[in-house]
Amino acid sequence: MKKSKEGKPVKGFTFSGVASGIKATGRKDIALIISYTPATVAGVFTKNSVKAAPVIWSQSVAKNGICRAIVVNSGNANACTGDRGKADTKEMASIVAKRVGCKLREVAVSSTGIIGVPLPMDKVRKGIEKGLQALSPACFSEAAEAIMTTDTFPKSSTVDIAVAGQKVRLTAMAKGSGMINPNMATMLAFIVTDVAITQPLLKEALAESAEFTFNRITVDGEMSTNDTAMILANGAAQNRLINKKGKDYNLFKDALLFLSADMAEKIIRDGEGATKFVKIGVKGAETDATALEVANKIANSSLVKTAIFGEDPNWGRIVSAAGSCKAKVYFDKIDLLIGTIPIISTGRPTGQADKGSVKKYLKKKDIAITLNLNLGKGEAEVLTTDLTYEYIRINSAYSS
Repeated sequence: MKKSKEGKPVKGFTFSGVASGIKATGRKDIALIISYTPATVAGVFTKNSVKAAPVIWSQSVAKNGICRAIVVNSGNANACTGDRGKADTKEMASIVAKRVGCKLREVAVSSTGIIGVPLPMDKVRKGIEKGLQALSPACFSEAAEAIMTTDTFPKSSTVDIAVAGQKVRLTAMAKGSGMINPNMATMLAFIVTDVAITQPLLKEALAESAEFTFNRITVDGEMSTNDTAMILANGAAQNRLINKKGKDYNLFKDALLFLSADMAEKIIRDGEGATKFVKIGVKGAETDATALEVANKIANSSLVKTAIFGEDPNWGRIVSAAGSCKAKVYFDKIDLLIGTIPIISTGRPTGQADKGSVKKYLKKKDIAITLNLNLGKGEAEVLTTDLTYEYIRINSAYSS
């Protein structure tokens, strides 16, 4: 498996990213991903009950199983926009379908940005036409830039694998910085591959990868209306079809897991206002599910996150958050590490938190907190950030 931390062209796909004027900054805001041939598609979407019109549209595309194109706009979520939002989504798909020469329901649509504001369709129409004219296999990076909102850098990654001796490539782009919470986040992720694989296996591989990556990150505990992760597989590599589980499927799934994990980590490292990248590990829980519950509770605690920002070894906030879960947590059994420094050992504070070594460790960019409940074999890890003044500034002025 050959890995690259940047997006590269994939056989049978073309891309573009252009500015249409949706963003007042003049930055790119329309992205297109086009497969030369019908591609197998799978997707995972927000679990928010309030879903944006493009999410509902793209869910139906994923259900149908075939996709030729994805059109994305940033700067406007087209969420909570009623019948007009639905009509605008359909029109975006229609413009692309007519130019590509495919069925309407073979075009997925994604939007990201401010909620509750109708799309400026005059700008969107011109932007899509401009994007169609700018399509090129080499314009992956432009598309990755065009899907960003409050992101500070584009996020992409590539993996090359060999399936039965045939070279196959997977490449991904993602956006996300704030409103990030498990199941999923204010994030978009688009993965394209030239592998030949059946739709049921593609769907299963994406769902499993998302569960252990996109669903294990949180910046602020907020769930978006627009979260979308989709994968298109067009078979242009002409590999032996992956139609059953085995060596080829496992290799593909491992590649997809790497891409998803890399995108998830980059999203957290680019968290709005973040100064820390934090891994919350919980082990020794009764089950993996209860470990995840505790890890999420700690990761989403404003008090824990502000303590990390202040580089304050206030371990009481960590155990308090853990104990507020429905999962079983017994203080007299737990071990707590900050980095590799023991803070609590079987319910007894070690006194290390009052020493300079912990304070020195917390000055680092990357922080690890490990809680062992000593109740079973369940374990989970969640990625999060600190909570900063800059996060408040960004989100207090977002709509204005």
